[in-house]
Amino acid sequence: MAGRCDAVVPDIKMKLEEQLVLNLCNPELRGNALVELSKKREMLPDLAPLMWHSFGTMIVLLQEIVSVYPALSPPTLSASVSNRACNVLALLQSVASHPETRIPFLKAEITEYLYPFLNTTSNARSFEYLRLTTLGVFGALVKIDDTDVVSTLLNGDIIPLCLRIMETGSELSKTVATFIVQKIIIDEAGLQYICATPECFFGIAVVLARMVAEEPSTRLLKHIVRCYLRLTDDPRARSALQIHLPEALRDGTFDNGLRDDAVARRYLQQLLDNLAVPAGGAPPPVPDPAAAGVTHPVLAPAAGGAPHPGPGPVAGASPGGSSPSSAHPSPAPTEVGAPHAGPGPVAGGRPGGSSQAGPRRRRR
Repeated sequence: MAGRCDAVVPDIKMKLEEQLVLNLCNPELRGNALVELSKKREMLPDLAPLMWHSFGTMIVLLQEIVSVYPALSPPTLSASVSNRACNVLALLQSVASHPETRIPFLKAEITEYLYPFLNTTSNARSFEYLRLTTLGVFGALVKIDDTDVVSTLLNGDIIPLCLRIMETGSELSKTVATFIVQKIIIDEAGLQYICATPECFFGIAVVLARMVAEEPSTRLLKHIVRCYLRLTDDPRARSALQIHLPEALRDGTFDNGLRDDAVARRYLQQLLDNLAVPAGGAPPPVPDPAAAGVTHPVLAPAAGGAPHPGPGPVAGASPGGSSPSSAHPSPAPTEVGAPHAGPGPVAGGRPGGSSQAGPRRRRR
């Protein structure tokens, strides 16, 4: 008898999962379905394929995303609207992290609909939660090393948007944004992108130096040092860092903070060892950020924190711990070790119209 009961339980769970996904298409039941699926997503390993392949579900999620755009500029995003959007983003994070749906998700260019959330500047808690949960979707994409993912994201504005958040965001947002940049430049395509011009290189170098000056947490510092360490793999970047590496990373300022993190200490020591070796390449064409014309190497926000402009071009898992609010699903983890193609951009194409807050065409 016990065996029969055990056999029935998984079927009951699957029926509940399917029913909740079906409820997403019912406007009256959608709010509760979003909350329940967001809470249960880690217990439902097949949720992402179910949502991806079920009729209309991804379109409904995109409609929920687009419906938030009017509250981005002027910044009028309420806590309840932010909570609901974060539940949607948590489900998109599940799709972005699942091996069966990750690449179809990327090819459908759903990330284009998320850039407006990152391109906000309001310090209100509702906006901070929205940015943090959006970063979780991108963190899920870059968590698994994949050149195709990195190359696709480099066609957008993920680097400058992450750099802005690394300067102005909360500690948690800074950590996830730095993790994303780290994972991008670990890929050869990402490193070449950053080191292609003095402006690109000093853009990231200036932001990293400012973060070091703020005496970041050990967790954030480890990602910063890992970014510096990867940059030393490029001869010209290594030559520049021999001059411009923050003194605080050389003089033992962070020794006490890193004493319990052997990995971070190893990264820092390897960074210093790399910089002690002559670069062997040509010196950088511009000797310092000011000469490169880089004073604030991120996109200037539109008035009132407006989201990304219309058509045109624009790489964690959670840094551990719970999300700032139970109503806001946490993004994926920040540790370095470790997220059936539908027709067109999500079997229905992009929503009509040319709203300024909408996604933009990708550069080719």
